[in-house]
Amino acid sequence: MATKFRRALGAAVLGTLTLSSLTACGGSEPSGGGGGKDDKTVTVVSHTSFEPSEEVLEEFTEKTGYTVEVLRGGDAGSALNQAILSKDNPQGDVFFGVDNTLLSRALDAGLFTPYEAEGLERIPAEHRLDGENRVTPVDYGDICVNYDRAYFDERGLEPPETLDDLVRPEYKDLLVTENAATSSPGLGFLLATVAEYGDGWEGYWKKLKANGVEVVDGWEQAYNDRFSGSAGGRSGDRPLVVSYASSPPAEVLGADPAPEQAPTGVATGTCFRQTEFAGLLDGAGNPEGGKALLDFLIGESFQEHLPLQMFVHPVREGTELPETFTRYGATIDEPHTVAPERIAADRETWIKAWTSTVLR
Repeated sequence: MATKFRRALGAAVLGTLTLSSLTACGGSEPSGGGGGKDDKTVTVVSHTSFEPSEEVLEEFTEKTGYTVEVLRGGDAGSALNQAILSKDNPQGDVFFGVDNTLLSRALDAGLFTPYEAEGLERIPAEHRLDGENRVTPVDYGDICVNYDRAYFDERGLEPPETLDDLVRPEYKDLLVTENAATSSPGLGFLLATVAEYGDGWEGYWKKLKANGVEVVDGWEQAYNDRFSGSAGGRSGDRPLVVSYASSPPAEVLGADPAPEQAPTGVATGTCFRQTEFAGLLDGAGNPEGGKALLDFLIGESFQEHLPLQMFVHPVREGTELPETFTRYGATIDEPHTVAPERIAADRETWIKAWTSTVLR
């Protein structure tokens, strides 16, 4: 299961792919021309972090008569770019995986047809960011710096807790983060610094650069290759990594006996709140099937399925969280946030400035 977690989260932050790199799961590739091959197939276009189990998809089929086919195409940004490029001839019926950092790009492109999903009233207003219901909130999570407990314990060094801590000399050359221009967690971490420091965020990144921050293209490289606390090999030498507040539960899932604590921890003062959405693609070949799937995604069974399958929080109020998820994951009471309209107005400017400051 931890392998599935790493594959899922890694897919959310890989580099840009072309349309030809879309891969189909659960059936043969669709013939194009507006999504599903027939009126009993619902095609979901997504980044590869969309990893529902076969059991839950079978439940949807039993309930509705529709079979789900998934086309995965890179990280959140590249998958969205692909969907926008093909919007006049959509590759599917539903797009899953646009988040609040990229939402305005999708809405401005006219990618979705409005639909008020059944059960939407069970989702808190803080996640319902589009008043026209062009997208449906499905899950949320917190992008945070994670730390390797063993590294800090062995050296008698307290792990960082806040963004301010990360520029202190004792943490020099310890942090690896993802590229804000190519990675959803990387962009989320940038937005956390914008929220914390306002117009001074570039100055903060200059300090972080001087303190030896390493930047890689995506989450999989950062977490599995460079982070010393990853169960995926532990070959890295960086004990701090930008990941998620839900990363620690994935490191212990299936462990017998269950440890007292996860081998990784979360710097709770570094986090940015990320909400993820799905939407009915404009021009979908099977709009009724797409609507049924959106209803299902915010229904009780799928929402209960999310924490230990995709390692995100359900958005539906009253959804019970598994003990493993709550015991080992960090609760972020005061995450950094940036208003959607401000992200829409300034995102590209911030990314260009970040690239100039950090990578050049």
